[in-house]
Amino acid sequence: MPGSSAADVRTLRPYAPRCDHRTTPLGTDEPAPLLSWRLASDRRGDDPAAYRVRVAEAPEDLGEDGLPLWDTGRVEDPEATGVLYAGPALRARTRYHWSVTVWPADTAPAAEAASWFETGLTAPGAGTSPGADAWSASWITHDPNPVDVMNAPTEGEHALDDHGLAPCPLLRRTFTGSPGTRARLYVSARGLYEISLNGTRVGDAELAPGWTDYTRRVQYQTYDVSDLVRDGENVLAATVADGWWSGFVGFEPRRAGAHYGSFPQLIAELHLTGADGATTTVVTDDTWRTRTGAVRHADLLMGECHDLRRAADGWELPGYDDTGWRPALVTDADHHLLVASVDEPVRAKAELPALSVTRVGPDAHVVDFGQNLAGRVRLRTGRLAPGARVVIRHAEVLDEKERLYTANLRTAAATDVLIGDGREHALFEPHFTYHGFRYAEITGLARLDAADVTAVALHSDTPWAGSFDCSDPDIRRLHTCVEWGQRSNFVSVPTDCPQRDERLGWLADAQVFLPTAALNADVAAFFTKWLRDVEDARTPDGGFTNVAPRLAGVTDEGAPGWGDAGVLIPWHLYRTYDDPRFLARSLDAMRAWVGLIHRHNPDLIWRQHVGPHFSDWLAPGTPTPREVVATAYFAHSTRLTAEAAAVLGHRETARDLHGLAASIRAAFNEHFVTVEASGAPRIKGDTQTGYLVALAFGLLPDEHTEGAAERLAQLIEAAGPALQTGFLGVALAAPVLDAHGRDDLAHALLNRTEVPSWLYPLRHGATTIWERWDGWTPDSGFRAPAMNSFNHYALGSIGEWLHRGVAGLDQSAESTGYRHLRIAPRPGGLTHAGSEYESVRGAVGVRWQRDGAGIELRLRVPPGATADVHVPTTDPGSVRESGTDPAAGEHITLIATATDHGVYRVASGEYRFTAAFTPAGGHTRPASPARAGTHEGDTP
Repeated sequence: MPGSSAADVRTLRPYAPRCDHRTTPLGTDEPAPLLSWRLASDRRGDDPAAYRVRVAEAPEDLGEDGLPLWDTGRVEDPEATGVLYAGPALRARTRYHWSVTVWPADTAPAAEAASWFETGLTAPGAGTSPGADAWSASWITHDPNPVDVMNAPTEGEHALDDHGLAPCPLLRRTFTGSPGTRARLYVSARGLYEISLNGTRVGDAELAPGWTDYTRRVQYQTYDVSDLVRDGENVLAATVADGWWSGFVGFEPRRAGAHYGSFPQLIAELHLTGADGATTTVVTDDTWRTRTGAVRHADLLMGECHDLRRAADGWELPGYDDTGWRPALVTDADHHLLVASVDEPVRAKAELPALSVTRVGPDAHVVDFGQNLAGRVRLRTGRLAPGARVVIRHAEVLDEKERLYTANLRTAAATDVLIGDGREHALFEPHFTYHGFRYAEITGLARLDAADVTAVALHSDTPWAGSFDCSDPDIRRLHTCVEWGQRSNFVSVPTDCPQRDERLGWLADAQVFLPTAALNADVAAFFTKWLRDVEDARTPDGGFTNVAPRLAGVTDEGAPGWGDAGVLIPWHLYRTYDDPRFLARSLDAMRAWVGLIHRHNPDLIWRQHVGPHFSDWLAPGTPTPREVVATAYFAHSTRLTAEAAAVLGHRETARDLHGLAASIRAAFNEHFVTVEASGAPRIKGDTQTGYLVALAFGLLPDEHTEGAAERLAQLIEAAGPALQTGFLGVALAAPVLDAHGRDDLAHALLNRTEVPSWLYPLRHGATTIWERWDGWTPDSGFRAPAMNSFNHYALGSIGEWLHRGVAGLDQSAESTGYRHLRIAPRPGGLTHAGSEYESVRGAVGVRWQRDGAGIELRLRVPPGATADVHVPTTDPGSVRESGTDPAAGEHITLIATATDHGVYRVASGEYRFTAAFTPAGGHTRPASPARAGTHEGDTP
């Protein structure tokens, strides 16, 4: 922020070039990818005037004397931060280099940034079945039926474990290579895979290829393995596991697993291009050799077992004798569902050392990692006697006896096992499972040191884009809990929780949390993939479902607020990333959803075709009438679909849907809104959530809005002040209160420490957001284990207001991609707060600090953007910018003043406002109890 010297000042420049919201994607089948960039400058008002994008197969052709494949020429567009490729058709298996040149509005020189992307095995835009003509490989597996003589069960052992899980197949193939070869490996699985070349693991993807509805779409990954190919004999070696394909998923007792298939399968193609341009292809077929090995079972819910006595030492290396192995079984050669990945994979993103190790038995220890997370344990065991077992069980919390509390896992065993072979081994770490845990109980070792055990956190690699800070350590911890909840539940899909037998992609959970998620991380590519899952899951009549990906054989009719995510999520992604394709890809489905509700509810009150109708799920107070919640969402989805149609230029559709939205709004008021003798409006049920949805979605006439906001405040104050809302209502509470002048009440809710509140779980050791406000209490202990996760992000939707409200970093209602910012801090009782965010336009930042009777507000506005800055003050005449009257400053315009703030419109750049500020006494709370580190006071 402000403070650079004149010598350090740098002019307008592009940075962070992206292709379809990813850095240098390797393997894409998008025929017209979005090539985007961000902008930075150290000067105020240093805005872009024009850009030029060039694309070429050779980097030297990007220069002025080169011959690019596509050249936009100079395009005069001061708002552009991206362009869709519109050149000749992209070829398969080709790396394309591209550059962007940006000219500033003044006479400063242009600046350039360059990057690349590479197409996948499939030619981009190759029809509705892109993989059908591109692949020549077959799907292969280890024959699951004949007896495996080399791995026949020993005494006391069964071919299938207690959960009916089979050993993981090993698959290998040798080939001859030569130095200097360009090598690309295209690989996927029905299930999960891990693949190596000459003993070196390929890539760092975990749980690949990720979860999709395998009856509709199977993702493949592309790897550059040129550096791994050696002269002479080479070995491709893969292990496959059940994963989501044939393992346990969800909680449906009639079909707990094998939703898509019965056993895992691999498909892979290795393309080797020599210096002469000749290409050799190695594909999965019946020439591959197979057996089972040390991994006796691996399941996402049940866990993983390694029996080192069954290991095939050196099997992934050249020179290994596999004559005793069997030919791989070819299952089929169907390629039409194979598509290139559009998001980054799950990766191991953090390692957490043990915070403490407590002996609880002669060979049993409980390890506390100090953080609830999704991942696995890495363990150093040393030598284990043949047949000796080390068992690792996982849990989020401890019970009253300081042992693992596992009742809330339901049927998920969450247990990993290592069986020794008498030799010294370095480390044990599962490959094909993950668990939700803070604690691990490790049995089978007489001695365990903290240095011997590490927690490895796994989550989809969504680049972190935002940060929040404030003067209150409890609220900082709350934001950290929100962040860890997001990491733990963005694992290929946005799950509900990572520990129990569920882990499904619930639509409502995702839609209420998305505004927070998108301020924490760049989730554009992640949700691009998941919206395809949502589309794939749609019902034959056009409806959205409650979860995506769809589980085969499960009937799922979207409920109000759940199915509506198919409308709300594309709209929010469009506003955040300024990419109309989010709307273009979803508009037909959005229209079908609204039309489906309308057909079943011609009176415009949504009572029919409501699915399981969860309403405001897990609300602790009086239930909100279901038809109130449903009809509010019907109106909201209809209006947003109309807005989406307008953005895309479908004027008649937009007009018709705006008319329908107005009619639903009128029906809502006619059926659910009454007016008391005093003139005060009352919404049927008279609940907090009823008023929240009406106010948030703009359903009330102007004359009733203020009265409804007052009634909402009365209900909250009468409850504590406290919320009596569930998943849907909680996301709206602070923003709605703030919008109607009650940010003081939003702060009071934020500061509350009793049940229900965000800080209550923190007082009892929470390191992630709980599923329930009262998941554990001193008086009642644990809530019913059937629905009681301690790592569930839905109630973490307060994170949005921490950024937008407390820190004050927002964009105006008409803005997309942070083109026009709204900076309006809500200090409350805090002395400082700040938010930093990497928007699609560039870095945005706000930081304010109170000092005595004054306030200082610093902000950063990216090039090409403007901001309306609401400077909090008790004396508008005292406002200064960098020590001078802002009305006299360049790039600053006074818009309005009020008794508690001044509003200034500023151009891009960095600013420092100061003003007198003496707020009225705010809500306070008792000081937090002392803690050791971040983990004191865990559940009993």
